[in-house]
Amino acid sequence: MVKEAQESKSKTQDLTNRAAKWLFYLALAAGFLTLFIWLLLGYSFDVALQRMVTVMVITCPHALGLAAPLVVAVSTAISAKHGLLIRNRANFEEARRLNAVVFDKTGTLTKGEFGVTDIMPSEGCSKEDILYYAASLEQQSEHPLAAGIVNDAKEKGVTLGKIEEFQSITGKGIEGKVDGHKINAVSPGYVKSQKLTYDQDLFNKMSEEGKTVIFVLMNDTLIGMIALADMIRETAKEAVAILKEKEEIHSIMLTGDNEKVANWVAKQLGIDEVYAEVLPDDKANQVKKIQEKGWKVAMTGDGVNDAPALATADLGVAIGAGTDVAMETADVVLVKSNPNDVVSLMDLSKKTYRKMVQNLWWATGYNIVAIPLAAGVLAPIGLVLSPAVGAVLMSLSTVIVAINAQLLKA
Repeated sequence: MVKEAQESKSKTQDLTNRAAKWLFYLALAAGFLTLFIWLLLGYSFDVALQRMVTVMVITCPHALGLAAPLVVAVSTAISAKHGLLIRNRANFEEARRLNAVVFDKTGTLTKGEFGVTDIMPSEGCSKEDILYYAASLEQQSEHPLAAGIVNDAKEKGVTLGKIEEFQSITGKGIEGKVDGHKINAVSPGYVKSQKLTYDQDLFNKMSEEGKTVIFVLMNDTLIGMIALADMIRETAKEAVAILKEKEEIHSIMLTGDNEKVANWVAKQLGIDEVYAEVLPDDKANQVKKIQEKGWKVAMTGDGVNDAPALATADLGVAIGAGTDVAMETADVVLVKSNPNDVVSLMDLSKKTYRKMVQNLWWATGYNIVAIPLAAGVLAPIGLVLSPAVGAVLMSLSTVIVAINAQLLKA
């Protein structure tokens, strides 16, 4: 991937390479033209040759040839420091023109791991007690939901109790003894099968928000419910908020999850446009539909099912913690798995392009002034450049281009 990133050619760099090639021919033509004109004006061959050499030296295309590569080198170093692996240089430069950023939900806007969102105790119980008993029981389980409950308890400084007689009830939950009490962490199906009463309105509300609800029982009596959901990345909120500030950039969510879950996550993040229950191949088609509006579209995802959409988008961005297929397909990889880096990526693209344009203008403008001066247009007023002075000016132009490239900041 590093090798590809190094070999990926920039469109602007290709342009400067072509310009440098033509400048080479221009230097030859201008040099010989200068030689013939000075000879025709009656000057000696030595004087005419000196003018020709000065023109050729001062027209050396070093500055123009280095205008883009120096900026590319600095830009690549900056992107690496910020956790951006650029695999396709040309598409990275086009990021400055993006109109829409499409985000996959799971693993991109969310962490792809469960966390506790709500603890709902029954009458006479406290949230702390429910978390203590549930986490003490779940510490023996390898289920992702169990990890979410245990992690939440640890974050809140809850000391877990010792568990005895732990067993798994296939498809229904787990059971064990904590502090001499029989504790169960079970599914809604188990609760219904045991005909236990619970707050159905609250349960339905949690379910509509895309949350998974675990019921906690003590000695076969319901003491509360714990709701868990795929945790939203705080950096995703920041990214969407910043993109909203840029009025020309639209944030869109594209996910295979059900519509209720997708809308709930979108509401938390402030995303207005949502496409839910989208199949993998339809993700690519949806990106095409957005492009048909005349928009430049970036797709950000992490999974195998995001790969077609990543390849279809004008800029494919993969989350570093995602699958190999996603990273292999993408133009840019966010090594830190931080959605906020999409904003950094766009800003760096704009600044990189601006620096390239500045260097190209300097290199081109320098030659427009330097060639006539070296040819001797001001000779009638006594201003004639020697080849040595021409060499100094040529070197100076290259130094200025290099310094300007180094001034690129993230």
